Amino acid sequence: MRADAARNLEAVLTTGARMLAADPAASISAIAAEAGVDRRTVYRRFASREELLAAIYEARLEAIEQAISDARLREAPVAVALHRYVEGIIAVNRKWPVELTRMRAEETIRERRERMGREVDAFLRRAEDEGLLRPGLPDEWASSLLLQLMHLGSQRLPHLNAAQAADVVVDTLLRGIGEP
Repeated sequence: MRADAARNLEAVLTTGARMLAADPAASISAIAAEAGVDRRTVYRRFASREELLAAIYEARLEAIEQAISDARLREAPVAVALHRYVEGIIAVNRKWPVELTRMRAEETIRERRERMGREVDAFLRRAEDEGLLRPGLPDEWASSLLLQLMHLGSQRLPHLNAAQAADVVVDTLLRGIGEP
């Protein structure tokens, strides 16, 4: 793919993700205009809104997989890996703020998400085994809490960059919000 075509595709996908998150009825024409490309350019690549949405979900999944890989959840020291993971996911959430219902429902997407979830769950067990997380919490409590905190960090801390928002999320996960 030519460099300009790659830039246009990236612009369409990221703009589409942002606009569809704000308005699920956003038209391809509106997305194209906001991305700075002609709507025919979008239609040459995507025959329908469904194809565009599928490409956005694919890009989001790839970004999540890359964030997990970059965090080195199996090799890096637990505290370092946790921060890298949270920072990466906050960046993904901000770049790809799409509604996730389809990502949870479609079988091929669900399988990938479940595989990623198992990897994160194994990491959180490692964090518990190494004393970073308190043992004895209900099943999936840490992963559910971490997902919610990352979502909040992505949405409610727009004045902070991803690393700074990750600092807040990790500190909240590890220390709570009570008095020290």
